[in-house]
Amino acid sequence: MSSLSPLVRSFVSHFGEMGSRWGINRTVGQIYALIYVSQRPLNADEIGEHLEFSRSNVSMGLKELQAWRLVQLRHLPGDRREYFEAPGDAWEVFRTLAEERRRREIEPTLSMLRNALLEEPTTDEDRHAQQRMKGMHDLIELMTTWFDDVQKLDAATLGQLMKMGAQVQRVLALKDRLQGKAARNP
Repeated sequence: MSSLSPLVRSFVSHFGEMGSRWGINRTVGQIYALIYVSQRPLNADEIGEHLEFSRSNVSMGLKELQAWRLVQLRHLPGDRREYFEAPGDAWEVFRTLAEERRRREIEPTLSMLRNALLEEPTTDEDRHAQQRMKGMHDLIELMTTWFDDVQKLDAATLGQLMKMGAQVQRVLALKDRLQGKAARNP
């Protein structure tokens, strides 16, 4: 990584360390970070040179990033090599990651829970377990419905929503008070 500026080296190293906490390997995290901050698309040889990784490690990392839809393949005029770039919009990256995690982790869990809730419990233990599973199912369904709604928002609206934070709670409390008054004074 000696050819990278200290700023980029720090970012790439950090992403590698965080990658393992996010469920991806360190190499993939570093490859993604380098592509993300690059001013132009990079080919596998350039990535390997900058990160001092073997061609096979770069190739496997790029395949994983493509499977996650985090990098796109590009061809440059007059060059037969494959180049890779990442979306520049952080919201787009977040949305892609969220969609992929949902597809890989949430959907299989919901499917399992739906099937489990269709079973007829035969013991008190199974009824209790099924009741707990229903609570988990309902929460995940609520979250995925909310996620679908949020995914439809544009980046500016999403930013405003995130900045609101605890203000949303105050708005909902005010709404409840106003509805309570309206119910008492028909």
